Amino acid sequence: MMLYEKVINIRDREEESIWKPKTEVGMKVFEGTITNIDEIFSSGKKISEPEIADRLLTLKSEIIFIGGSPGKGGGIKRTTTRRTVRMHRSGRRYKVSALVVVGDSNGHIGIGKASAVEHSVAIEKATQAAKLNIIPVKRGCGSWECGCKEGHSIPVSINGKSGSVNIALKPAPKGVGLCVNDEAKKMMRLAGINDIWCSSFGDTRSRVNYAFALFKAFKKINRMKM
Repeated sequence: MMLYEKVINIRDREEESIWKPKTEVGMKVFEGTITNIDEIFSSGKKISEPEIADRLLTLKSEIIFIGGSPGKGGGIKRTTTRRTVRMHRSGRRYKVSALVVVGDSNGHIGIGKASAVEHSVAIEKATQAAKLNIIPVKRGCGSWECGCKEGHSIPVSINGKSGSVNIALKPAPKGVGLCVNDEAKKMMRLAGINDIWCSSFGDTRSRVNYAFALFKAFKKINRMKM
């Protein structure tokens, strides 16, 4: 009898895990009418369900290390989440925030930030938010030193700004690699960019603003007509 109850519970969980779309775009993706995510971008519609991105893309995710704790010999040891505290009458209340980037390494990237009481919950919420913020990334070869006409870099020079951080991205020839910091390399690889020059200004120690400045630079490229 116990075994029969366990089988029923497993079936119930499987039924609950099946995606039930709630929007028009989700229904079309679920039915197979839309098979390419670029169709959604070209129509100007919004992705309101993270399952849409899971169904149409093979996504990978990376956590941006935005937190830090004092090291033994000085300096900061970077952590995956950042903890904040608020004082209440009942005592201290702690929360953690996480920043996650998702992409398919083929011209699509998304970024999301979320907070929660637990680390795993914050990372999961940030991942779901990143899937809702996915945008296409225009790639090309805008460097006069290369001219291969392949999509290994970006087509034009562009700026992105978030808070006090201002980032200038420039196309680079093949073989240069990613001339950015380690956290920005995660975003470039997920976007499918292999070569790029970068210069930054402002308080670049703020990794949240740095990541969002890169994301806004990609958005600007999408608004250009080429």
